[in-house]
Amino acid sequence: MSTPFPFTAVVGQDDLRLALLLNAVSPAVGGVLVRGEKGTAKSTAVRALSALLPEVAVVPGCRFSCDPAAPDPACPDGPHEAHAAGTGAQRPARMVELPVGASEDRLVGALDIERALAEGVKAFEPGLLADAHRGILYVDEVNLLHDHLVDLLLDAAAMGASYVEREGVSVRHAARFLLVGTMNPEEGELRPQLLDRFGLTVEVTASREPDQRVEVVRRRLAHDDDPAGFAARWAEEEAAVRARIVAARALLPSVRLGDGPLRQIAATCAAFEVDGMRADIVMARTATALAAWAGRTEVIAEDVRQAALLALPHRRRRNPFDAPGLDEDKLDETLEEFAGEDDGDPDPDSDPDGGGPGGGGGQPAPDSGPQDGDTGARPEAGEDGAPQASGGAEQSPVRAAEPFRTKALSVPGLGEGAAGRRSRARTEHGRTTGSRRPRGALTKLHLAATVQAAAPHQRARGRSGPGLVVRRDDLRQATREGREGNLVLFVVDASGSMAARQRMGAVKGAVLSLLLDAYQRRDKVGLVTFRGRDAQVALPPTSSVDAAAARLESLPTGGRTPLAAGLLRAHEVLRVERLRDPARRALVVVVTDGRATGGPEPVALAARAARLFAAEGIASVVVDCESGPVRLGLAGQLAGELGGTAVTLGELRADAIAGLVKDVRGRAA
Repeated sequence: MSTPFPFTAVVGQDDLRLALLLNAVSPAVGGVLVRGEKGTAKSTAVRALSALLPEVAVVPGCRFSCDPAAPDPACPDGPHEAHAAGTGAQRPARMVELPVGASEDRLVGALDIERALAEGVKAFEPGLLADAHRGILYVDEVNLLHDHLVDLLLDAAAMGASYVEREGVSVRHAARFLLVGTMNPEEGELRPQLLDRFGLTVEVTASREPDQRVEVVRRRLAHDDDPAGFAARWAEEEAAVRARIVAARALLPSVRLGDGPLRQIAATCAAFEVDGMRADIVMARTATALAAWAGRTEVIAEDVRQAALLALPHRRRRNPFDAPGLDEDKLDETLEEFAGEDDGDPDPDSDPDGGGPGGGGGQPAPDSGPQDGDTGARPEAGEDGAPQASGGAEQSPVRAAEPFRTKALSVPGLGEGAAGRRSRARTEHGRTTGSRRPRGALTKLHLAATVQAAAPHQRARGRSGPGLVVRRDDLRQATREGREGNLVLFVVDASGSMAARQRMGAVKGAVLSLLLDAYQRRDKVGLVTFRGRDAQVALPPTSSVDAAAARLESLPTGGRTPLAAGLLRAHEVLRVERLRDPARRALVVVVTDGRATGGPEPVALAARAARLFAAEGIASVVVDCESGPVRLGLAGQLAGELGGTAVTLGELRADAIAGLVKDVRGRAA
């Protein structure tokens, strides 16, 4: 195994380093969520932190890392006798990594249900939560982790214990750890209520300074050439940081949070309209840890400011289209207004790392992506005779109307895709619908079916006592039905006929509403647009609905309506996606007025393209954008060719009176 990259050798990323160190000083802060683009040393910094943590004393032979000085009274391997502090076996603090594809049993542990039924014993195999006790639990790409696993993880982090209850058998053990999650926002966001459960958040971007980038490359190459020698060069600084963590931990109980800083914390959370009280508590704990890290016993205003920059940006996010951040000018005004008498000046002898402004908030939002325009040289007239914008075939993008709550659209049949909230599916969680013989390890016992299978054989097995004689062949796995997430592929008409009647704002508002619905239902989304002479994939299938919203907002309009090209491009996207993720079913949402122009026989070609979807049983819905007193009903005809359903913009609203659309009609899988 190669030597880990030294924490003190990580270049830049000051906010990330400080947030990790504060959690090492005070795990009660609640962990760190690291957001950033790929290749920014997020994982490197987290993995390097484990070498800085002091060694821990554990009860010999205890699989749950009990502290000899204060063993867990409910430890499954206990009871243990208490000993003096510092006794027991010493080992380094662990860093346990939770894979994105981990199962619930791997996370919380597994009960041997066969032995529990046959022998009446609690045979428990600890999971990753037990391994991480008194260490670090690291989740890379935490935004891709299944929601029920994130819930279990954050519940354990908040309570300091893990509970496993299954078929009347209950196990509890301590699970206190430093929780660190990393994510790339391009791959999708966490729900706001899950974001709130992380104590601190840090935005990480690659430096644009050539000198700093040179230093990053130089250190990385030096480590790869001689890992042991590179680590040895930084060993003295690593030891100094480790000693400082130990000193800060010892000082932490003596740090005083006065009424002045506490009022500043409360006023700041109120000024930024943060929901709930968790932000106040996290800020208080962070400010206290900052003071301890700087070697002070008093919390000062600068600690409160730095705590706000780390604890509040992700709590300001209300929906997936909001960019996280904090207005630093407003923050400074609030702190100045509520400055207390017991706030002193920063200690001139303290280390600048302990309380300097980190700049974690207020970062400008990244560019939303390239603006795709028409490459044609000749301007084209609109299909309704409306003149196009001078100088080209496209009109400038229009803003989307306000989003609204949409009706529930789902894919027919019973799927087996990733857990979500849209369509019916066989899942690990949900209502029990039947039983089957287990394939591999038994995870969800169907007790009644197991007893029914074992009952006829009791006499032949020589049963003489009250217990039931159960064998492996008798066990039955419960089959459950829940909901899955789908791939919602939007096929949006951006031609001149959509812009001529000033409808594009309403159309974008409708698509934005459907994107918000897809975010809430844990779907992947994709965006195909067509206008002019061709269609393009504006956004390949992704879990990042905010990226789709950004591309939609910048979508230009104008030109003819190559409907067939849009459908064919969407069909190709689905074909490729089926190879990558065959279990995820698709829902195609075509947003158009149904017109087809340009090229020979555009209507007939569009009909043939639509019939490809119907032949493959792909669920679809057409959002009819036609308006005016005279309607041609072309969108309804397109829906018929697709084998789907047509709804108007008005019918798409959840509170609309007309057109109750709960499920998409189509061919059953």
